[in-house]
Formats: sequence, C-alpha cells, structure tokens
Amino acid sequence: MRTATRFTGAVVAVVVLATATAACGGGAAGSGESGVVRASWGDPQHPLEPANTNEVQGGKVLDMIFRGLKRYDPRTGRAVNAVAESIETDDQQNFTVTLEKGWEFSDGTPVTAKSFVDAWNYGALVTNNQVNSYFFQYIEGYDDVHPAKEGAKPTARTMSGLTVKDDHTFTVKLGQKFSQWPETLGYNAYAPLPESFFTDREAWLRKPVGNGPYKVDSYTRGQSMKLSRNENYSGEDKARNEGVELKVYTDTNTAYTDLQAGNLDVADDIPASQLKNAERDLDGRYVNQPAGILQTLTFPLYRKEWQGEDARRIRQGLSMAIDRERITERIYHGTRIPATDLTSPVLGAEGGYTEGLCGRTCAYDPKRARRLIEEAGGLPGGSVTLTSNVDTGSHRQWLDAVCNSVNNALGDNDACKVRPVGTFADYRRDIAAKEMKGMFRAGWQMDYPLIQNFLQPLYYTDASSNDSGYSSEKFDGLVDRANAAEGPEAVETFREAQKVVLRDLPAIPLWYQNGTAGYSERVKGVRLNAFSVPVFTDIEVA
Repeated sequence: MRTATRFTGAVVAVVVLATATAACGGGAAGSGESGVVRASWGDPQHPLEPANTNEVQGGKVLDMIFRGLKRYDPRTGRAVNAVAESIETDDQQNFTVTLEKGWEFSDGTPVTAKSFVDAWNYGALVTNNQVNSYFFQYIEGYDDVHPAKEGAKPTARTMSGLTVKDDHTFTVKLGQKFSQWPETLGYNAYAPLPESFFTDREAWLRKPVGNGPYKVDSYTRGQSMKLSRNENYSGEDKARNEGVELKVYTDTNTAYTDLQAGNLDVADDIPASQLKNAERDLDGRYVNQPAGILQTLTFPLYRKEWQGEDARRIRQGLSMAIDRERITERIYHGTRIPATDLTSPVLGAEGGYTEGLCGRTCAYDPKRARRLIEEAGGLPGGSVTLTSNVDTGSHRQWLDAVCNSVNNALGDNDACKVRPVGTFADYRRDIAAKEMKGMFRAGWQMDYPLIQNFLQPLYYTDASSNDSGYSSEKFDGLVDRANAAEGPEAVETFREAQKVVLRDLPAIPLWYQNGTAGYSERVKGVRLNAFSVPVFTDIEVA
C-alpha cells in the first residue's frame, strides 16, 4: 500500500538494466523516436519485482509490463478480468481460478497457473524480503511462510491455501471470508512470474520479463528506461504506439519546462507553482481529473498525551481550525477538493464514498475549534507540531498554510509549528520508529478501488500501514463483518466502520487529490487512470 505523494517513494538504489550513470535533471532534447512516447519519470525505489514495488514510479512500469488475473479499467477504475477467465466461489473463502488460454510472457513462454502460484509463494516468503508480502496475508498458510514475530524462521516455504490443479486452473483458500478478494487481484503484487525469474533471478532483474503490453529494452539509472510494444501481448488493451521512453527528472519544474519546449511528450506531475497557468501555458493540453488519493493528518496515538476523550476533542478542534477551502483554492487551483470522508470520490457512492460523512468535524469553524480545545485543557504542552518530508510534492506550501490556519483560528501564532524532515526516506524511518509527537502527513494512494483499501490497512489493529497506532475492537469487528459480506451489504458495513474512525479521529481528512498532467502537440489520447497514472497504451504519436 502506498503513501501518496504523487512521487510516492524515496529515490534510492535500484538494480540497473544497463550501465549506471550519475543522475541528471532531465532527458536529452530532441524530437524523439518515431512512434515512441517520451514521458517524465523518477527512478524506482526497489528492483522491479512485482511483490517488491510499492511506490508510484516503479508501479508505473509494472503497470506497463505485467497483467494479473484482473486489471482496473482506466475509465471506471473497476476490476475486470485480464488473464483470468473466471474466479468462482460458493462461500467467499474458497476460490477456483481459471486462466484464459493463450497468454504468454514477452519471451514467448506460456503464462500458467504455476506462474501465479509460484510468484505468490515467492512474494509471501519472509526470507525473500518483499515489501508487498502482506498482500498475501489473506491466504491460508501465510503465517507459516511469514511468521508475525520479527526474526522468526518460516515453518513452510509455500502457502497451504494455494493448489495448482492444471496448467490453467488453481485454487485459493483464504484464512477468513473476504467477498471482495477477487477485486484486489489487479494490484501488481499479484502478477505472474515466468520460469526464468526462478532459474536466474539476477539475470531477470537486469532485464525483467512480463506479460503486459510493453517489454523493457534498456534502463540507465538516473537517465531513462526504454520500453517497446510487446508483440506477444494477449490482452485487449494493446499499445497504440511503438513504445515509451521514461525520462528521469529530479525536478518537476525542469520536466515542465521540457514539456513546453517540445522535448517531452507527457509530464504527469505538474508543479504546484505552475497549476494556475498550466492550461493556458499548454494551450489546453492539460489533464486534471479525480484520482484515488487522499491527504490526511495523523496523530501518534501511541503517545499518552494523544490518548483519551480530551485528546479526541483536541483533534476534533484542530480539524475545525483548518480552512480547507481556502488552502486548496489558493495553492492548488482546482486540483484538490476538501475531504469530507476517508475514501475518495473515484469510488462513487456504490463503492463506499460518502460525501459529508465527516460532518462538522471537517468544516472550518474557528470559534468551535477554540472552545473544544480550551474545554479539553488546551494543546498538549501548549502547542502542536506538523511534520512531513519536504523534498517532494510541494508539501512545504500547504504545511505552512495549515499551521497558519490553526494559529489564526486559535489566536496564537505559536499554537502550530511546522517541523520539516529533509527526505522521504528519513521521514518514513521516523514514522516506523514511532518518533512522531504531533500531527504528521499520512497521505494515501489506493492500491485497488475498494473502500476496504482506504480503511483496513490504515486503521485495523496492527495493520501494515497503521502509523497512528489506532486500535478499536468495534472498528475491527465491523471490518471482519464487511469482509465476510457481499455486495451492497459489504460496502454499507465498511461505511459503518468508517463512522467509528471518524468519531475517534486518529487522522484528520484534508483533501482529495486530483491527478494532473500536460502533454505535447506530438501526441493525442492522453488521460490518467483512477490511480493518476497515464494510460500509456492509449497514447498515439502524430
């Protein structure tokens, strides 16, 4: 699951597919190869293993070179079959997966049931150190291959819940009922892997082989990755271009300048300073559409001063002291929408989005904010800090704006102070070490378009991304019930669970984030999917 920053992870070392060179500020100028789309990018955090990639830049490539059992429709965000012909269950716990015949990897080898089962077992095994291993936690036998106790050795190498029946059929038994489990299977952690991955993993990492619409041709860290159309691709969404060159930029302003100069075709992270004029600058070649991204402020409930009813009222007061409308209007110019729940409008009402569910708590009300905080004994220690990394995402602007709003509402210029952290890596290290003392940024980009993904990973007791330390038996029980339910009943039960979180308020909803992009005169058909990633297969080169 991904912490949302629109560049979502730290840029650190990665296995290279070609000779590594020093990082640069942008790609080389030029008109580009005929039929090839040139797009902005950032080096991924990890090697491109499906179960070891949980940030946007690496995920962008995996979306291009892999297809799983499901994929997410770029227009609706809904899960539709890809490699799966069917996924059937009678009890929401035991599933039979049948693959569509004819799928191949880009090296010409077949995609089989074993390709999935072996990949999932590899991703789950604790000794393989895959960052997405927890995605397999619902499968029976996960605890045997990935014991919860740190440092404990696995008692098995494969999950008992996975069984290959034949080349095109396998069965899955979950540890508990989870009716929406098939809808999660478009996430890249569930992608299949070819036999070559297991026979020579190091060679595979140098040049990954997938089953998606593109294949990797070369990668030079700090410069670019080149991908070409996969002629063996069996899916319906075949590429309408010859390939994509992903050009590394360490500064979004440089990418924007290159886009204006015609040296780049697609930039999907418009700098905040350019948002006001982007549509005019690009002569209408500008995309601004909703995405499954939510920005929140989270509290360290593992600290005594943030526990109890008085602390809850203080959190509620702080939420009411934030003028979301003014901040999003002045800084983001229509690319952020004040949040009134903990999900995203891209889910739609039928998917669990509930406009206004947060109620008065998310409405700007400085008088009530002051009264609530005063009645609760005042801010812990007399002031509160607001923390985030400031190396990406134009965070410093809104951090200052939020603190100024709180200070103005409370009539105290020292009530809220920004505590910036230099890099995303350092910031995440501090959060993991439970060193937060006040409010801290905890944005979220959905892994798959389900209300469950906005709630369970973040607020379930001891969940993988529960950075606040929040724990509620009532919430956990509702989530368990929702997972076992089907259709509208499941969504409604998740909605009830969300009400519990909004009442306890371990996190303050700030705003829903749109995806933005600009494109050159050289291309057409540019749009973003529900995850704010360009739909590269649809882009045509003039």
